[in-house]
Amino acid sequence: MNSNNPEQQKSIDVNDPELDVFDDVEEVHESGRKVRHRGVYLLPNLFTTGALFCGFYAIVSGMDGNFGHAAVAIFLAMLLDGMDGRVARMTNTQSAFGEQYDSLADMVSFGVAPALVMFSWVLQDLGRWGWAAAFIYTACAALRLARFNTQIGVVDKKYFIGLASPMAAAIIAATVLTVSNYQPETVWAKSGLAILTAFVGLSMVSNFRYTSFKSVDFRGRVPFGFMSLVVMAFALLIIYREEGLLAISVLYGLSAPAIWVLRRLGLVKGE
Repeated sequence: MNSNNPEQQKSIDVNDPELDVFDDVEEVHESGRKVRHRGVYLLPNLFTTGALFCGFYAIVSGMDGNFGHAAVAIFLAMLLDGMDGRVARMTNTQSAFGEQYDSLADMVSFGVAPALVMFSWVLQDLGRWGWAAAFIYTACAALRLARFNTQIGVVDKKYFIGLASPMAAAIIAATVLTVSNYQPETVWAKSGLAILTAFVGLSMVSNFRYTSFKSVDFRGRVPFGFMSLVVMAFALLIIYREEGLLAISVLYGLSAPAIWVLRRLGLVKGE
């Protein structure tokens, strides 16, 4: 235990009785034997903690009536959530602890926060129907994350089975960010938002296959004209920020059901 070798200090024998006093140990396989590592990796978990904080901030902001801030916080949580896994892979700091921590943070940021923000905004005015819509979204997010965790390494990485929870949260956040400027007052408008919330939640537990964009080669070459279209798209997003985010998230949410319908009609070939 007093070795000066850094690698030996990091890897501890699984049968070492001194490990009983440590709670932050992780069992892995190295060189054909079981070892435990003390502590957790700092860098990727910092990003996960940042995403968790953004989700918590969104909840608090929604309760205070700052719905615009809450929606922006959810989008920031999406950005940080997309970075933690990439940072872990780039720095070879992947761990089982990080996977579990990321999943729990996702539940707060993309499962609880969007539902509570929407509830604080309009759903509470619908009484029990508003409660039901918010609960459907939250429960479906939990089911979606649980199913995703059990399907890691089993399903094709090119697709998500069901709408991914960050994109579901994006639809809710973009709706709040855009429609809150118009202050919907009628019961029909609020009912429509309740239906949207429940529908997005159910989309997460559906069997629709959404592209994950992991097969896209971002290092490849594209025609020069394509980059001109990218520039125009960014310019439009600058002018119509809220509407653009809403359009992108809704189109992605409808893409898998639309492709499924087209395949059933024989207009698109595929499985």
